[in-house]
Amino acid sequence: MRMLAWIALALSASALAMGGHPDGWTRDEVAVLVSLRWSQLPPLPKDPSNAVEDSPAAVDLGRRLFFDTRLGRDQAVACASCHDPARQFQDGRPVGQGVGTGTRRAMPLAGAAYSPWLFWDGRKDSLWSQALGPLEDSAEHGGNRLRFAHLIANHYAKDYERVFGPLPALGHLPPDAGPKGSDPEKAAWRALDEATREKVSRVFANMGKAIAAYEKGLRHHESRMDRYVESVVGARAAGANPLDAQEVRGLRLFIGKGQCIDCHNGPLLTDQHFHNTGVPPRDPSRPDRGRAAALAQVAQDEFNCLGRFSDAKPEQCGELRFMVAQDESLEGAFKTPGLRDVALRPPYMHAGQIASLEDVLRHYAQAPHAAVGHSELSHAHGEASRAGRKPIQLSEAEQRDVVAFLKTLSGTPPVKAAPP
Repeated sequence: MRMLAWIALALSASALAMGGHPDGWTRDEVAVLVSLRWSQLPPLPKDPSNAVEDSPAAVDLGRRLFFDTRLGRDQAVACASCHDPARQFQDGRPVGQGVGTGTRRAMPLAGAAYSPWLFWDGRKDSLWSQALGPLEDSAEHGGNRLRFAHLIANHYAKDYERVFGPLPALGHLPPDAGPKGSDPEKAAWRALDEATREKVSRVFANMGKAIAAYEKGLRHHESRMDRYVESVVGARAAGANPLDAQEVRGLRLFIGKGQCIDCHNGPLLTDQHFHNTGVPPRDPSRPDRGRAAALAQVAQDEFNCLGRFSDAKPEQCGELRFMVAQDESLEGAFKTPGLRDVALRPPYMHAGQIASLEDVLRHYAQAPHAAVGHSELSHAHGEASRAGRKPIQLSEAEQRDVVAFLKTLSGTPPVKAAPP
């Protein structure tokens, strides 16, 4: 059956190369279009550092934790507060808002299980490690490690032990303690013996693994763009086309002259890498170094793939073991966001600096210099960049065409989710 499918695809491509589709795509262009289809997305990758990621009991526990507002210091902040299922698992704000105000935008979670690096700067190397960061962050949940362990013992003991085994005895411990947080909380953490700190940290790590098990199932759905590519592959008549003429022009620019495909490729429309595109900082006096500052963070993270709370063997942590230690191109670089459902979640960029898709296209056409590091776009404006890009020159009409295409990337329903 697989061989027949490939034969059918080859015949369709041949027909297209001879003008079989009214939009006149070439054989090479069809190959690019096919690579973007949702149906080309491979199976979810295994995370060897999380042994329970496929456990239904872990998924259920993680789902309940994800929507539990008791995870906030003020009893009013859940993971879902910044990653709202009704808003593409983000919050629509320029920067995150928990118990305080953050400095970057909440990223959508659908498809995040495919990413080797999490957050805009890649400072976490797994979904479960990523889930832990906001819990101890003073602007997000504002909690501490021992408080979370008590919450598990008081409200989720049976569910936790069904997945991870017996909880440690916590009744004799203070209500608050952790390596981060207030000075009294850090002092209380230092007062605990090393064995107790490790037991509490393991409960904390397991919370992240359960939440990750739930988040792994969050996904996008097929879009009009996907249905259009299916019509191209099938060489169907124009009447069956899900895209109008402007949207098709935008798609042609996206994979061609606009060079968007250089970074926004594959079924998730992201290369999963980090790029400096000269996005202005929210605070010009404190430019964000992005990936360059995160390299040491992820390498030293006690919850990374090589850490003592990971379920992986060292040889299974290739991304971390062979991570680039220094690269000047990573100064001021941020992760390429996936573009599926992108029209549904303004504002844009790592700190919501750009309000609309129209403004995003205008930014790329203007290609300003970066506040820190070197923008790939400004390199390209003067001459071909080190990545081989030519200057990006799109007229206002062409920019409108690309925006029209980007609006075809929304699926229905956009994200699968089920609150408790």
